Amino acid sequence: MSTLKRILIVDDHPLYRDGLRARLCARPDFSVVGEAGTSAEGLRMAKELAPDLAVVDISLPDGSGIELTREMRAVRPDMPVLIVSMHAKLDFIAAAFQAGASGYMSKESGGEGILQAIDTVLAGGQYLDGSLSPTVLRRLSDISGRKAKTVDASYGTLSLREQQVMRLLAEGLTPEEIAAKLFVSRKTVLNHRYSIMTKLGIKSPMAFVRHAARLGLIDIDE
Repeated sequence: MSTLKRILIVDDHPLYRDGLRARLCARPDFSVVGEAGTSAEGLRMAKELAPDLAVVDISLPDGSGIELTREMRAVRPDMPVLIVSMHAKLDFIAAAFQAGASGYMSKESGGEGILQAIDTVLAGGQYLDGSLSPTVLRRLSDISGRKAKTVDASYGTLSLREQQVMRLLAEGLTPEEIAAKLFVSRKTVLNHRYSIMTKLGIKSPMAFVRHAARLGLIDIDE
């Protein structure tokens, strides 16, 4: 007889939570023990409910699902976390696994995909959604397989917010546009930019773009 697996859902979209809960509850070996719409609620439930798995959206109203993953793994190191997201950018995927996620999948995948992902991570494996861009998957594989320490030693020193600002700068957004998008001041964005360039040893805007391209954050052809 299958052991009941207790699952926590953290997503700020009630309709998505409803659909996911219905899909999971159709399995006799799954039980949804909690639902949260914010990062703070998710962390509290992870501590109090001790679920076997957390399914976490990457974009939450009070923070990032990636940072929540890191916090959850700190308090529940044996609990796997599956990230679900509309974002297929390499930096989000890499940051999710660096934070301790066991899987990353697109919200656009079908119901069978989420079940396959959950079964994989509950069995102790890692899952990366095959529906994500082949280019993204190839670059992620290339980065993971490199012997050179450039990516880990440089990009890995950036905070999650700095990684986010770097990606937006590399995509051509101005500090003013980034400030509006992230709900911070222009001065905060400029401080992040200075910190990024200092940590990565970047001296010019062109060097910034080349570095971002090597990391796979942008497509030069675009």
